[in-house]
Amino acid sequence: MAEVRRSARVGERLREELAELLLRQVHDPRVAGSIVSNVDMTADLQLARVKVRLADGGDIEAKRKALLAGLESASGMLRRELGKRLALRYAPRLTFHYDDGIDRRSRIDGILDEISRAPRAKSDDEKP
Repeated sequence: MAEVRRSARVGERLREELAELLLRQVHDPRVAGSIVSNVDMTADLQLARVKVRLADGGDIEAKRKALLAGLESASGMLRRELGKRLALRYAPRLTFHYDDGIDRRSRIDGILDEISRAPRAKSDDEKP
């Protein structure tokens, strides 16, 4: 149980530090406008699954792929800087994944709005 809490604390700290590093030290235009939404750490703190998204929504698949490619190319520098900042024995290996949760949520909201605006068909049981 203590390992789970520690991995959550380290994951949150790693998320904060990554966000700052991406803002201030990574100058790759593919990474501009990215948001670190979540970091899931393994219990042994060896692997960090970093979920990122684009600030502008970025429904274009090419933008998403470019973002992930830019992050992968900067992962060595990010890992080195995180090792210094977090003072861990081993800097975790970073894997980047696009977080499409917000995009899915907005798509579902749009569908629900469309359904609520659509006129309901009267059934045979309902009287006019």
